[in-house]
This record gives sequence, structure tokens and C-alpha cells, in this order.
Amino acid sequence: MNKTLKKITVLIVLILLLGCNVGPKPIDYGQDGCHFCKMTIVDKRHAAEIITQKGKIYTFDATECMVNFLTEFDVSKIKLFLSNNYSNPGELIDATQATFIINTNIPSPMGAFLSAFKNKEDALKKGGDIYSWSELLRHLKNK
Repeated sequence: MNKTLKKITVLIVLILLLGCNVGPKPIDYGQDGCHFCKMTIVDKRHAAEIITQKGKIYTFDATECMVNFLTEFDVSKIKLFLSNNYSNPGELIDATQATFIINTNIPSPMGAFLSAFKNKEDALKKGGDIYSWSELLRHLKNK
């Protein structure tokens, strides 16, 4: 009986560990709401997502909402910052590795004209002011 109990305990622990996958969740456009401004997320080119260390997911209708949300959240608890890749709508990319542009010819849901790109070359083709993640955080904080 003792061996059986050990086997069951090990099996339960393994199932729990495997079930705790901390990673991106596809945004349900037209259904999910922005955790910052409360708008329904519909734009596949500008949405964003935060995933905490514990796996909680926060969705946003725009990267600027995600950045504004950081003022009310403990950043040390965040595992991933994700933004949609403007060049491939619906594709979530690591925002900390993305290239961002502010281009008044490309409107974003909250009016910041902010778009994220996986490849810097794609961003340069669109034109506008270019930012890395850290530069973008400083820029938006100073507005």
C-alpha cells in the first residue's frame, strides 16, 4: 500500500507540473477585453499581452495600454511582454526584442500611432520614429 501511495503521489505531482505551462494564449478578437482601457480587442495588428511568472494572462488592445498598465503592476512579477507583429497580424512577439515605430500614417486603437515589428527592416520600411522596448518605455513615460 505504501508503494502504491508513493506512485500515485508522484503521478499527481507530475501532472500538476506539466499542467502549469506559462506561455502565450491566443487573443480571442472580438471577445477579449483590454485590462487597461476595458475596450474589446479587435485589432490584430496592435494587440498585446502580459504573462506573469505564475501564468496569469492580461490582454490589451494596444501596446500603449500594456505600457500604461505597468504603472499599476509589479513589473518583477512579469515573465513575458508580448505585442502583435504589425507585419503578421495576430502573431504575438516578444516586445522586449521588437522594434517599435510611431508613425502618424498608421493609427493604433488608442491613438498613439504605435506599432511593433519582429524585424527592424520591416519597421524601417514603414518609416516613422524608431524605438527599442527600453526606449519606448522611456518615451511614453515622459509624455
